[in-house]
Parts: sequence; structure tokens; C-alpha cells
Amino acid sequence: MTPAVPASVADAPQPMDSAIWRVVGDPLVAGSATGPLRGSSVAVKDLFAVAGHAIGAGNPTYLAGAAAEETTAPAVQALLDAGASLRGIARTDEFAYSIAGDSVHYGTPPNGAVPGALPGGSSSGPASAVALGHADIGLATDTAGSIRVPASYQGLWGLRTTHGLVSREGLLPLAPSFDAVGWLARDGAALEAVAEACVPETGGEGLDIRFLVPIEALEAAEPETRAAFERLLVRLDAPVERFELGPLAHVHEAFRVVQAAEAWRAHGDWIRAHPGSLGDAVAARFAAASRISPDEEAAARAALEAPARRLREAVRSSPVLVPTVPGPAPALTADPTRVDAVRTATLRMTAPVSVAGIPALSVPLLAVPAPRGTAPVGVCVASRAGTDAALVRLGRRIADLTTPEKEGPA
Repeated sequence: MTPAVPASVADAPQPMDSAIWRVVGDPLVAGSATGPLRGSSVAVKDLFAVAGHAIGAGNPTYLAGAAAEETTAPAVQALLDAGASLRGIARTDEFAYSIAGDSVHYGTPPNGAVPGALPGGSSSGPASAVALGHADIGLATDTAGSIRVPASYQGLWGLRTTHGLVSREGLLPLAPSFDAVGWLARDGAALEAVAEACVPETGGEGLDIRFLVPIEALEAAEPETRAAFERLLVRLDAPVERFELGPLAHVHEAFRVVQAAEAWRAHGDWIRAHPGSLGDAVAARFAAASRISPDEEAAARAALEAPARRLREAVRSSPVLVPTVPGPAPALTADPTRVDAVRTATLRMTAPVSVAGIPALSVPLLAVPAPRGTAPVGVCVASRAGTDAALVRLGRRIADLTTPEKEGPA
């Protein structure tokens, strides 16, 4: 697990890594002289509008044709108003349509916790910047896990907020029905400060230390991840009820169809006009998206209604607790077939929260055997809509009650 990097390290001059950053400054944009986040630095995912800079969306052709933004996105401005300064604009997977974190155009951002492993995406740049101490806060988006996955892979805290609670104005969309804003940080205290500064609390003050564990999601995790999670439950010593969420493959497939249809509506015209501009994997996803019919999309939307309702109803009583992803980050050299299999398993675990639109927090609590020792895997805790800041406070209580594993299985 990567130890927290002191804020003074993040404040110190850092060499620009073009695989992590598109542009950096000292700072790029100064924050307010007062506010709870004064002295913090921010890496902004290259999907948010920053006045005077174009949105690049992880694609050089798109960046070349994009005009500089005239206004700053409210989600960025909220951090500036709270006293944080914008260190720079960080890389994203192309159009945010990936969770691996690799880039054929700019190079893959390094994994700050596991050298030689994928960083996780699509919020790859902000995650790497935070994990390596180049910034204190990563402003990012999560459609199908794009905050939760890199947080898990790099041993970070990552919060996907309640869908629609944080403004998406000035944000280049992927799939608006699922796109949510959130943040990455090296520790829970920093993330709690961000949430309290930027998120209205609408769902109640507190969340109990009692949890629901979705059976199907736990079964989707790799064996060593499940074992580490079960040991964590013992250390947590809290009431736990296991419940049936339903077939994850069905949820993932319906989610995939709706996400793809919306992604094609958002970007299809540009993609048609710029053939050959995308990397192969993202190009294949958009090609498949272009073939989805209105009837297929409508059927998929209808199929998501029941699982979304089931999860929303479940978290009314207790938060859900489960491993964030199946296992540690795959190696950069992993066979593409292996990476695709991990992607499918991961999305089956992450999609239900996106479908329900509820907040979800990944906390770096597990250490799972890896080729070079151990690697981090996050624990995801999700709660009812509007409890975002309370969810981070709950995550800190869980972390206080359990000691993150330093070794593999006993």
C-alpha cells in the first residue's frame, strides 16, 4: 500500500510527466486566499471546462479542434472558492470510455502504488497525480467506476457522488444517465474536507456501522480478494447481513447498452467526421455503440429499473459493503484478453451503483497477494442518495476500526 504523501511534497515543484498531465502551472489557477481547502492542490480530469483552456478528452485530434473554454465548470470553481489551487489538467482515457487507464496517444500514467501495473481509468491522470504526490486532490468523473477503479488500483480514497448532486455543467459527457462527479485523495481526512466543502448534505446526518454485503458482487471478486474481505469483516466486528442483489451479468449488459447509446449520441458525429482518430479499444466500443437501435436502448432502460430500485431500497436500511473491484491492478504487460476479462468482471461489480445513482466510496483497506508482494484493493461502501459527506465519515470510521492488511493471507 502506498503511504500518504505529506501535503508539503505535493506543494513542492514536480517535473511534468506528460503521461499524467496535459498542462501544469505553479499554479495553473490560484484558489481563494481563504477557505477550508486553502493550501491544497488539484489535478482536474481533462473533461472539465477551465477558462482559457480547451477540453482535450484524452484525444489529440479532439484537442486540436477544441476552442478554449470561456468559463470554468462549477465543480472546478467550487474547489477554487474553497481555497484549493488548480495544479493542472490531467489525462483521461479517451472520452472517458475505458476503465484500464492506458493511452495509445500520450502514454499510460504510472500506478503510484504498484509499479508496472495499469493505473485504472478513466480518471487515470488525476489518480496518478494524487498517488504520486503531484497534487492533493483529484477532480474526476465516474460513469461505470472511473473513480472507484483507479482509487482501488492505486490505494486511494475515491468518492463517486450521488448522481446529479454535483453540477455537471461544463463537463464533457459520456453517458449523462450515469455520469457523476467526484474526487480522489490520499487519505480520508482530505476527502472529507472536500466533500464537506463541495457537497450539500441532503440525505441525513449519520450512517450506522451495520452493513449489507451483496452475495453476487462478492462472488465476482477473485478468491484472494474475497478472503481478504472476509478477514476485514471479522476485524470490523459489526452487524453484517448478506443479501441477493440479482444477476450481475444482466445488469451489466443492460447498463452497457444504455451507456453506449448515450455515448454515441454525445460523440458519434465527431467520430464519424474523424475516422482513425481513436485507439483501437475505444474505437471498437464506439463502433458497437453506433449499432444500438432505439428499441434495444429502450429495452435495456426498462431492464435496469428493477435492479436500480432494489439497490436503492436496500441502502435505505444499511450501507452496502463489498470489494471495489475483483482484484489488484493488472500488469501493463498483461495479455489483452486478460485485461478484457478483468474489465467485464469489474463492470459487473461497479455498474449497480451507477444504475442506482447512489454515492459510493472506495477505501484502501485490503492488501492482496501480487507478483511483487502485495497490492491494494479497495473496499466500496455505498449508501442512500444525498449522504455523500456522511459516507466519507463512515469510511473513516471503518478505517479506524480495522487495520489495513500489510501481508498476504495468514
